[in-house]
Amino acid sequence: MDTHLNDHHTPAEHAALRFLTAGSVDDGKSTLIGRLLLDSQALMTDQVQALQARSRTPDALELALLTDGLEAEREQGITIDVAYRYFATPRRKFIIADAPGHEQYTRNMVTAAAGSHAAVVLVDVTKLDLHAPQVALLPQTRRHALLAHRLGVAHLIFAVNKIDAVTDPGAAFAAVRAALQAFAQQAGLQPTAIVPISALRGDNVTQRLQAPWWDGPALLELLERLPVPQPRSDGPWRLSVQWVQRDGDGTGHQARVYWGRLASGSVRVGDTVQVHPSGELAQVVRLLHHAGAERPEARAGQSVGMVLDRQLDISRGDWLGTPGTLQAQRRFAATVAWLDPDPAAIGRRYWLRHGHRWVQGRIAAIEHRLDIHTLTPQPADSLGVNELARVIVDVAEPLPVQPLDGASPQPGALIMVDPGTHRTSAALLVEA
Repeated sequence: MDTHLNDHHTPAEHAALRFLTAGSVDDGKSTLIGRLLLDSQALMTDQVQALQARSRTPDALELALLTDGLEAEREQGITIDVAYRYFATPRRKFIIADAPGHEQYTRNMVTAAAGSHAAVVLVDVTKLDLHAPQVALLPQTRRHALLAHRLGVAHLIFAVNKIDAVTDPGAAFAAVRAALQAFAQQAGLQPTAIVPISALRGDNVTQRLQAPWWDGPALLELLERLPVPQPRSDGPWRLSVQWVQRDGDGTGHQARVYWGRLASGSVRVGDTVQVHPSGELAQVVRLLHHAGAERPEARAGQSVGMVLDRQLDISRGDWLGTPGTLQAQRRFAATVAWLDPDPAAIGRRYWLRHGHRWVQGRIAAIEHRLDIHTLTPQPADSLGVNELARVIVDVAEPLPVQPLDGASPQPGALIMVDPGTHRTSAALLVEA
């Protein structure tokens, strides 16, 4: 097993783990989630009975039926929407996002990845040419792994599925693992683990696989001990204002409370605040939590209400932070995941959302498009759906963007919306 944990990841074994399943169509993502729910006893008796009644045979449960909730999903046999499921073991609580595998619904996979601590990318061993000198991975497997990495998902796990359906599972797993390791090295990924499973039969999902060629953990065992990334509480702090509340103190004085989630750092009563975009300075006189009680300090990841010592013109979408650290830019480089059926065009105007602020912007230049098969940069003057590229973005108003940080993603992530169709056209990830 290959394990990689960044220095700022601190173990939090009792914190809930949010993870998504990803991969190509019919790789077994929904079946894996059904297996986890069934084997962890997260299903009610009537749910199991209903599953048995809907399955072709009681002894071969169609576990994907537990998550494919939309009628269109059941008719087509594919996952369309992101399905969220919850279960717990004695060691930890889990929130699972079952992401679609079809290219048409890649935007939904991006949605699932945006809030996940880990990604389990399934690889269907039966779809691959195991006799080739080097096993070629499916494009959607590569795309989903790259997207999870670029979106700052902390842990990437490859689960080689349907290992029970090949004649020599040990050799098959070794060949696929070699291909995954070669892809990861080429793409600059550092997967947490590569594990064999059979989601349908349950091999190595919740109980370790008993085989001479595998001595590693079961998938659930691995998920139970993954550390949850903690936002950095050291260094400069910043907060995107989500809501401005007028808080009366009973004397007719109306103090303003600026609510939001601290993206990074820590702030204490008495600290100096700088406001973006005005640049004005003030001092923190009160910090509140959601119940209204006061606190002396707030740390990254916490929601907080902030009262300042002077009245300033601050509204939703403004940023508060350590003085001198909210460096705003009108032009910046970013990785773009293009999600719109309409191609991206240089110079076209879009709406961009950064934190809680909406501004107009445009793609000023496409530096290169990433070839999903060779992972080499290619020249491009437009982008099609599901393509990844490095672009230069111009915005109408300066934004305090920062290079994307998986522990504190908010300052480094934006979405781009088409003003005509109102579709989310792209996810933007700020680069240095």
